[in-house]
Amino acid sequence: MAIIRPFHALRPQAERAAQVAAVPYDVVNTEEARTLASGNPWSFLHVSRPEIDLPAGTPVYSDEVYTKAVDNFANLITKCPLETEETPSLYLYRLIMGKHEQIGVVACCSVDEYDRNVIRKHERTRRDKEDDRTRHIMVLRAQTGPVFLTYRDRPEISSLIADALVGNPPLYDFVANDDIRHTIWRVPAYDPLVAAFSEVPYLYIADGHHRAASASRARAELKESSFSFIGNEEYNFFQCVLFPDRQLQILPYNRIVRDLNGLSPDEFLARVRASFTVTDNASPSPEERGRWRLYLDGGWYGLTLPSDATRPSGVVESLDVSILQNRLLDPILGIKDVRTDKRIDFVGGIRGTEELENLVNDGKAAVAFSLYPTTIEDLLRVSDAGEIMPPKSTWFEPKLRDGLLSHQI
Repeated sequence: MAIIRPFHALRPQAERAAQVAAVPYDVVNTEEARTLASGNPWSFLHVSRPEIDLPAGTPVYSDEVYTKAVDNFANLITKCPLETEETPSLYLYRLIMGKHEQIGVVACCSVDEYDRNVIRKHERTRRDKEDDRTRHIMVLRAQTGPVFLTYRDRPEISSLIADALVGNPPLYDFVANDDIRHTIWRVPAYDPLVAAFSEVPYLYIADGHHRAASASRARAELKESSFSFIGNEEYNFFQCVLFPDRQLQILPYNRIVRDLNGLSPDEFLARVRASFTVTDNASPSPEERGRWRLYLDGGWYGLTLPSDATRPSGVVESLDVSILQNRLLDPILGIKDVRTDKRIDFVGGIRGTEELENLVNDGKAAVAFSLYPTTIEDLLRVSDAGEIMPPKSTWFEPKLRDGLLSHQI
């Protein structure tokens, strides 16, 4: 079963919502965060990326950064202000990006269910990033950014969500500076949704593995230091937004490589032709799974596996990102671990293929690869198998905003 629980949200007043709402902390670097928050004292980036208010060059994991996070959070609460709901509630969060629309339930989910893999994972986490967000939770005593979860769609849940919208004015409704519309409602009666989710066998992390792992670690620390433990303390739960799988939009996660591993362009293409069927003058984006695009010296090439090639059958090995890694990036370009190799970088599909062309044309990369998006069903199959997706396999759009609803623990 999937446990969801209402919570006393800490949130801004409606007139401040658009100013407070901030992109997730991990999709921008320090300089990008500083630029986005410039001139806006209410941006939640002052809390999620507090190093932007310290001298340039301040180490992002230094004590000063977490002290600044506490100060900025307190300032936001008292002066913006942020207010705590008097009664626990569930919320609905709708995102509209162009013609795409998705609506999810904002709730607290069980850390126990995360630890027991009822909330399933598909990504390895890095210890340094876990350390950072765990400390962030501990100093603020709050989870300030939701974990993005999905579940296999159930008509009864969709019906309850539709009913909750009828005659229910939103708490917030604004268009962010990236043209994505964010709308949040309070659910009038939460018991039916809680009961409906109790019939859902598994939840799946789509995005936010480090936030979830940090919530588990923070719970362990708080449990260890408490005088008593009941099990219903707020730290036993973490804030999530749960979207049905059929509504999610995954964009490609493309690759660039800075050099050709000592090969000339002609030598590199010859090596590629030995492993793939290559066509010239291809379109920039593959139109189906099992096809790739390569940008080199001002031109796009189409790649497919030769007709006599053995297709991998494993749930991870058969993914397009895995095939590209195992047949080209590793054996030809010498990139064995994309997590640590500084020669490779990743470009979210939201930036389009022109970004790939520009990076190569400007000399910042030697070659670029455009991929067909991984599907949500791929992600669910990998999670159900207890496997790990290759790094940088999925780019979800649109993205949630931090600061609109926080969970105090």
